[in-house]
Amino acid sequence: MPASPIRAPLALLGVPVVLFALATWQVVADGPLVRVDERLSRALVHPDRFSELLADLGNVQVATPVLLVALVYAAWHGRASGAARWWLPPLAGAVAMVLVPALVVPLKEWTDRPGTPAVPPAVGYYPSGHTATAVVAYGTATLLLLGRPCAPAVRRALVVLCAVLVLGTSYGLVRRGYHWPLDVVASWCLGAVLLAGVRSVVRRTPSGGAAPGVSRSTRRSSSGTPSPRTGPS
Repeated sequence: MPASPIRAPLALLGVPVVLFALATWQVVADGPLVRVDERLSRALVHPDRFSELLADLGNVQVATPVLLVALVYAAWHGRASGAARWWLPPLAGAVAMVLVPALVVPLKEWTDRPGTPAVPPAVGYYPSGHTATAVVAYGTATLLLLGRPCAPAVRRALVVLCAVLVLGTSYGLVRRGYHWPLDVVASWCLGAVLLAGVRSVVRRTPSGGAAPGVSRSTRRSSSGTPSPRTGPS
């Protein structure tokens, strides 16, 4: 018997949750995965200007305005098209962004992980706030735009652009030495959980408006509401 459309995403959601829990446990317990992480970091770190620019894509000053534009557009388009609860997807996106510092800051204080040798001595590097900001900001913006009617080519371009921005940020943070690789992976998992919530709201909220070539009377008839021409069903 095929899985329901609700249970399938919930099952997939367990993967990032388990990975995040495993990574956090290893960081707190200073487990063997941390040693592997440190060796990988030493092999990847090579600070340069390009990696620093890529890491800056995760800055709040860069990622948040992108999300804000998507939130305003989704709200405007939803209201203009007469969608029911048009405000819900933008609100879910804003809440997801607010949850990033609300979750990341306490985790940084609790894990108290030191930074790489490429940065001044300090603690509180796990998980990566820049990565989480990039994942949630660019990912939410993409989900909100995909919730609007658009051509398949545009949808593919949006997904590719989102992946490039997130992966570029992640690469820059590790390459520049701002974060250990495990910090970045943990924030991918955390961001995936937050994006799953946004995606659920977007999918459950009608986008409003009629599809091209579909009249209002046809929409009423197909939804079970009788039109003047067809009479009671």
